Amino acid sequence: MASRYAAVAITTNGIRLALKLGALLADTEVYGYAKYSGDLQETSSALQVFAEPVRELLPKLFRQYEGIILFFSLGAAVRLIAPLLTDKRTDPAVIVIDESGEHVISMLSGHLGGANRLTLQIAQLLDSHPVITTASDVQGIFAVDLLGAEFGWRADHFAPMKTVSAALVNGEAVAFLQESGERSWLPPGAVLPAHVRLCGSMAELQEAPFSAAIVVTDRLLTGPESAALGERAVVYRSRSLVLGLGCNRGTSQEELETVVQDTLVELGLSLLSVRNVATAGIKGDEAGLVALCAKYGWKLALYSPEQLNTVVLEQPSETVFKATGAYGVCEPAALLSSGARDLVLKKKKSGNVTIAVARVRFNEAGESLHE
Repeated sequence: MASRYAAVAITTNGIRLALKLGALLADTEVYGYAKYSGDLQETSSALQVFAEPVRELLPKLFRQYEGIILFFSLGAAVRLIAPLLTDKRTDPAVIVIDESGEHVISMLSGHLGGANRLTLQIAQLLDSHPVITTASDVQGIFAVDLLGAEFGWRADHFAPMKTVSAALVNGEAVAFLQESGERSWLPPGAVLPAHVRLCGSMAELQEAPFSAAIVVTDRLLTGPESAALGERAVVYRSRSLVLGLGCNRGTSQEELETVVQDTLVELGLSLLSVRNVATAGIKGDEAGLVALCAKYGWKLALYSPEQLNTVVLEQPSETVFKATGAYGVCEPAALLSSGARDLVLKKKKSGNVTIAVARVRFNEAGESLHE
């Protein structure tokens, strides 16, 4: 498995400190400038020596690692990294550490790239002072661009992120509406600012005066709802839907995908909110189904006939029972996987595919009850 981090040092003291960090921080490769590696190269097999100028080495590392840790001055780091920047959503985290190890500075991709989190981790390992300058972290509030990241939430569009983040850190009125998903989204230690208004419904949000808004939902927003939000709202898609799928043997990925997409559009639900697919165990090797899940990164939850038959169905099928040993597939699979008591969509047949949709049930703490 490739290492996640690259530690780069160009002085003797810097190389020693980088090797120390490499021994403490898992998945870290250490690069030392040949001229100053000296005996360290002979005593440490973990050291990778480079002879070319560091400005030639960094572009290679930028594409290879998710985090770059530089043991030299911040000014030099800025000049070397600047030509390599492309997009905050894809640039790696960059950390700068002085060669004495006194300060660990989060320089680039503090939120999305994880530099702030990595800075705190390294500072603890080296007994150093972490330096983090992003406004939300300094104020102790949540970061808009990281909201629900641990739950797999994804924003519909990234463009409004800057507007909403600016409103949040500058104390402007921000409306927050959560219709679905985990409720424990506020990071440990963070506080909900007084200027953030929690709304109980879309109607309340539309009536509230706000400079920016955050909406967490699995619904597609159209018409007046979309118009009310405009370009000043970030819409996050919670992973709160489970698709129960059944199909005839040999059904293609394309047919399955078309049924899924068309069904969700009909229901007014977002494809980004699908958490997983659930079906009978005998469908675990169905090529089209496996390919569909692989394309979207969905887990495939499989259930035995005995498990499926624990769910009482309104219309048990003798035909399905003869083929699978269960009286139903898509409906009970969706309910078992989601923990839901009711279905958003009862079984619908389309060509070779049957589909049911359930919404994941969460407990009072906002945690998912089933996977």
